[in-house]
Amino acid sequence: MVNREAVALDDPVGESLRGHHARLARRFGRAAGYLPDVATFCAVSADPDPAEWADLARLLGSGELADLFSRPVTPPPDWEPVFTLQGRRMTWSGTGPAAIPDARTDAGVVELGPESVPEMLALVERTRPGPFRPRTPELGTYLGIRDGGRLVAMAGERLRPPGWTEISAVCTAPEARGRGHALRLIGALVARVVKRGERPFLHVAEANTGAIALYERLGFTSREHVTFRGFRVP
Repeated sequence: MVNREAVALDDPVGESLRGHHARLARRFGRAAGYLPDVATFCAVSADPDPAEWADLARLLGSGELADLFSRPVTPPPDWEPVFTLQGRRMTWSGTGPAAIPDARTDAGVVELGPESVPEMLALVERTRPGPFRPRTPELGTYLGIRDGGRLVAMAGERLRPPGWTEISAVCTAPEARGRGHALRLIGALVARVVKRGERPFLHVAEANTGAIALYERLGFTSREHVTFRGFRVP
């Protein structure tokens, strides 16, 4: 029998856009993508034909970025490569410190609302955790830690394929590192995701060995290696 939850991770962007994030999607023909101020990710089928690539070009517009995320498909030869990044997909195993969250995990952790977006964008600019746009926080819950009223660390929810929630935008200001902020934030998010009956997963750059070690401490295990790719629409 096909494990529907496992299959959902094969196309996390497309599955999210068809389901939980449908309200944040834009579409043309068979192509789909997030609204430009939400995320750069777009989705095509597992074996797109020329007509589907034409749909994606119409959706995004000439000269725009086609961020295919981890989809292993090859666009037409006139689509210029923009970036390639080796990474891995990790899923929470249900063990580790985050498996038994308690009240102390959330101590000092606050939920970030729309009024916090300017601070979130400023922190992202300083730390570069990955793609983040003005409406990215609408994808899910974002949590933060403040020091003297100033936002110094955050993490949140991004993709939501059926049965799963991706933890993303994990970042800490340079002057606040080494204090366990990322561990506390991820633990708090894991507890929330599990409480609503879903399973946490995340993506990490292969070269970021420190982050991989942290995630393994929290009970995440590597599911597969993936390649993130972006192309310029001709």
